[in-house]
Amino acid sequence: MIARLHSYWYALRASYWFYPALFALCSALLGTLTVELDHTDLLAQFVEDGWLRPMHASDASDLLGVATGSMLGVAGTVFSITIAAVAYASGNYGPRLLTNFMKDKGNQLSLATFIGTFVYGLTVMRAMRGGGGDEAFVPQISLLVAFAFLIVTTAVLVYFLHHIPASIRIDTVLELIGRRLLHQIATRYPEGGSRDPARRATPQGQPICAQDTGYVRVIELDTLCEVAARRDRLVNLAVRTGDFVYPGVVLAHTDARRLEDAFAREVRATMALGASRTAEQDIEFSMDELVEIALRALSPGINDPFTAITALHWIGAATADFGRRDLAFETWNKGDPACPVARLHSDFAHFLQRGFVAMRSAVATSRLAALMALEALHTASQRVNSAHRRRLLLDEMDRLAEQAAEHLSGPDIALVRERHALLRRED
Repeated sequence: MIARLHSYWYALRASYWFYPALFALCSALLGTLTVELDHTDLLAQFVEDGWLRPMHASDASDLLGVATGSMLGVAGTVFSITIAAVAYASGNYGPRLLTNFMKDKGNQLSLATFIGTFVYGLTVMRAMRGGGGDEAFVPQISLLVAFAFLIVTTAVLVYFLHHIPASIRIDTVLELIGRRLLHQIATRYPEGGSRDPARRATPQGQPICAQDTGYVRVIELDTLCEVAARRDRLVNLAVRTGDFVYPGVVLAHTDARRLEDAFAREVRATMALGASRTAEQDIEFSMDELVEIALRALSPGINDPFTAITALHWIGAATADFGRRDLAFETWNKGDPACPVARLHSDFAHFLQRGFVAMRSAVATSRLAALMALEALHTASQRVNSAHRRRLLLDEMDRLAEQAAEHLSGPDIALVRERHALLRRED
């Protein structure tokens, strides 16, 4: 249940309706509150002292008409621009990146601000009464707040017009993904170690299989550990976050000779499935996004090696970061070897495969990309603190140079070989 709630909350934050709906509700409540304050004599002293000139009913109606009418039109324009930007980014950088733009707080809060101002104006207009005598009611406090909202929304509009073109620049997109990946690595693995996780023997008991179809979005490891400890069972996960499962696919191996339905339900409840992958717990998803951008950039139809080079920079930084961390020690269980739950094996070679190895065939077709990949691998090999990990990086350099020889010719392959030989001599 906790895993599903976690997944639902992530989906809410990645939607375009949550913040606008929240701001609309808060604006309606704020409008009601300010109207109630207007029924008191809170501003009477300010009016008497000349600090505030009360607005007439016609002026107030004009102000609120502008606030409501223009904000609704601006909100529609903002939404149209956002959808156009999302469509452009998805078509040029890949559909995986759609979630990044949907989660963009700048877009969500900009739209929410315009919707909130519109709802606030409607709420206050409903309370106004024109005419003369005691029946007339012009909410002065509410009008001051509406005027402040108009100033804020104007500033938000200026910010939005700058933010949209800035957010779809490829360098900005790659930086967002790269920094998120580095943050995920730092959150999961501590620095200063060189161990890879040891493979724990598969328990010879009944496996727990999936009953639904979808991508594994969330695995509540703390809850799963509590369940396994309470049941006195060993649980070896057979899937990672980001894996696609369907009925019959093994989720976890256990040492239970006879699998209890209640235990199986509790284990399944620690996992949340969805229609797509997310970056919430999925390190590989962030790496795959960088790889996808690089592969699309190096495709014959686009042929943009400089975008691929920028992606290689971030993948190189992440690979070097993996190489300096203790992958056997995970923060969620403090590296406790007695923990009854074991993740699916993810060593340094696994992350190298998801990054540089996955791009090798495409990188080998471009002289510029191949040269930069060799540099990135060499730089990462100088940063790792394990001879085994360093050897893996150097071997990948050799394989890249070998594959480049199958695609490049003439001066291009000669330059790649020269750079490869020079970097290998430095090792």
